[in-house]
Amino acid sequence: METRSLPLPDGLAGARVDAGLAKLLGFSRTFAAEIADAGGVSVDGVVLGKSDRLKAGGWLEVQWEPKRELTIEPIAVPDLGIVHDDDDIVVVDKPAGVAAHPSVGWQGPTVVGALSAAGFRISTSGAPERAGVVHRLDAGTSGLMVVAKSERAYTALKRAFHDREVEKIYHTVVQGHPDPLAGTIDAPVGRHPRSDWKFAVVSDGKRAVTHYETIEAFASASLLEIHLETGRTHQIRVHMAAQRHPCVGDSMYGADPTLSERLGLTRQWLHAVQLAFRHPATGEWAEFASDYPSDLRYALDVLAEPR
Repeated sequence: METRSLPLPDGLAGARVDAGLAKLLGFSRTFAAEIADAGGVSVDGVVLGKSDRLKAGGWLEVQWEPKRELTIEPIAVPDLGIVHDDDDIVVVDKPAGVAAHPSVGWQGPTVVGALSAAGFRISTSGAPERAGVVHRLDAGTSGLMVVAKSERAYTALKRAFHDREVEKIYHTVVQGHPDPLAGTIDAPVGRHPRSDWKFAVVSDGKRAVTHYETIEAFASASLLEIHLETGRTHQIRVHMAAQRHPCVGDSMYGADPTLSERLGLTRQWLHAVQLAFRHPATGEWAEFASDYPSDLRYALDVLAEPR
């Protein structure tokens, strides 16, 4: 058990416990919330929950169990597609059910673990468990990811993603028909106030911008093309759910389970179809594309059937 005891600085007055703890002690917000949920945060002897607000001038005491170190397990993923491979980058077509990298609570395969099992050398920059990862897809989202193999590629791609110089295009099927059929959603995204694992449109979240356009409308759903201007966690899923058009199959964000069952979906209908950026070695514009996997194609076929 580790402990810290210190006065609360004025700058954290009014902050949520999990956000303030993360800023003060350098924890991730998720880990800070876990500490609070376990009763490990108190101010002037009063135990606080993760969503309580901090008051300046109080005496903060924190107790926590150190987290186990995450490691990359080399687990083969036979259906991980290799779209492009050179000395600096590898572009993969990630199947659903595979996380980008190891994380607390995830027991399944990862992209970095699959690449390691296949003998790929990837960059050692960044946290050890995120070696070479410059952006992520949710475990339940399929499609294109680029992983850095060289240190120069990692540095260049991290900057490109940060500076929004990467083109990311997704296709998703959402419930109902967005009105208007094409538009922009500009709404901040942050941690859900009542769930550790969900995100939501919240006033104190980070700016998030999603551009969408309807490709095809079905009786009960719509196929959309999504252009992301920002890259917040669960951004597409959160923004579409906030418009009352959740991604079909996305039980976490309110999708209709009856429709999901009819379409044979066990995950959200969301696929990263195109990825483009300047190659970190040559500077040339590189574009990559991915076809829909079989479960998403089947769902589209069912939607297109006359009823």
